[in-house]
Amino acid sequence: MRILLSNDDGYFAPGLAALAQALAPLADITVVAPERDRSGASNSLTLDRPLMLRKAPSGFYYVNGTPTDCVHLAVTGMLDHMPDMVISGINHGANMGDDTIYSGTVAAATEGYLLGIPSIAVSLASHNARHFDTAARVVADLVQRIQTRPPAEPMLLNVNVPDCATAELNGVSVTRLGKRHKAESVVKTTNPRGQIVYWVGAAGAAQDAGEGTDFHAVANDQVSITPLQMDLTRFSQMDSVNAWLKP
Repeated sequence: MRILLSNDDGYFAPGLAALAQALAPLADITVVAPERDRSGASNSLTLDRPLMLRKAPSGFYYVNGTPTDCVHLAVTGMLDHMPDMVISGINHGANMGDDTIYSGTVAAATEGYLLGIPSIAVSLASHNARHFDTAARVVADLVQRIQTRPPAEPMLLNVNVPDCATAELNGVSVTRLGKRHKAESVVKTTNPRGQIVYWVGAAGAAQDAGEGTDFHAVANDQVSITPLQMDLTRFSQMDSVNAWLKP
């Protein structure tokens, strides 16, 4: 099996190194990741300048672009083979609920999925992340399951792992995305040059976090696995919009 790894925290991130180490015995690993932290880059592609691919002493490749750039470049231009899987992470911090819209981690996996490759985004659900080894073992188990029972069609899985020792995990739950409250307002401040600058505010607290959601699973020390899809069509409004457009 050949696996392409990427992330949005940068090629130097400890979560990426932990993931590569855990998967090396199971597959042929290629790492192509951003040259710097690109958290929140979502599914953006760089179209206004060329991209450069470099190789670090670790053997990881890095690109002066977004997570989506990394996977797109690797699959459509760099590699001489189609990867069997694309895995993005391990992200430093959760990607649950509305986070998936903005997440560069999820975006890298999404690009693999859109290119027809089974893909996984994995995040360690803590901003004080310590147990990257736990998340790496979870992903290694998923890879072994996929090797044994390949999916009938490409899947896009969003995986969030509680930040605890493996022995403290309370199982695995297949979940739906929860929802956050509205994000906090931007923070207005002044930089050392006296210029007014704005920082994007923190994400909102969990609003829909009931049983069955990713928020609920992680809060109960369960690994959350959410199958995602890319069709944004709101089918329930098609008839009403049709009626609204009629003279």
